Amino acid sequence: MTYSLDERLALAALLDQAGPDAPTLCAGWQTRDLAAHVVLRERRPDAGAGMIGGPLAGYTARVQRQYLDRYSYPELIALFKAGPPRLSPFAIPGFDEAVNTVEYFVHHEDVRRAAPGWTERELPAGLGDALWKRLKGSRLFLRSAPTGIVFARADDTGLANTGLANTGPASTATPIIAKNATPSVTVTGTPAELTLWSMGRVTAARVQLDGPDEAAARLTAWRQ
Repeated sequence: MTYSLDERLALAALLDQAGPDAPTLCAGWQTRDLAAHVVLRERRPDAGAGMIGGPLAGYTARVQRQYLDRYSYPELIALFKAGPPRLSPFAIPGFDEAVNTVEYFVHHEDVRRAAPGWTERELPAGLGDALWKRLKGSRLFLRSAPTGIVFARADDTGLANTGLANTGPASTATPIIAKNATPSVTVTGTPAELTLWSMGRVTAARVQLDGPDEAAARLTAWRQ
């Protein structure tokens, strides 16, 4: 078992439990749309480029609609749960763990945190470490941020003195400089919450921002 497989199976189970019409944190998407997205992502690499927007976004949207028209919701979940086809790049040993641990963790939370009354789930310590390690990759899509960004890891029991989570001591992990610029804003949270914030789930992520008030406001508005 790997963390990407754990999150794949947990997301598949949650999608099944939630049904096709449940809300998600992905703007404009219900759970049926999210199910189609995770299936085509590893089965149609030709449609992958449009997932981040740009001129190919329309093509990707059309392919996703084709999947929604072709497969029932239970079939989409079954395809996702079964994993990538043998010839998919995602089937290369080690590739799935490298690129899908964050992807499936975030989409798992997209469904969980869109439901009323959600609570933070307790994660295995190893998954927190894996998410923290992968935060370095966020430099790529945070490079256009209007301020500098530093990620500071809080102990996984929570943020001290913020009221956002249970009180816990700060971590001794070396902060991650996601963007080196001034003014700079320090974003503090557990690896799970920092991952969600870095991926644009600003309203659902329980983090603390420290820095000049104007810079923190500009950064929050930009990340949303």
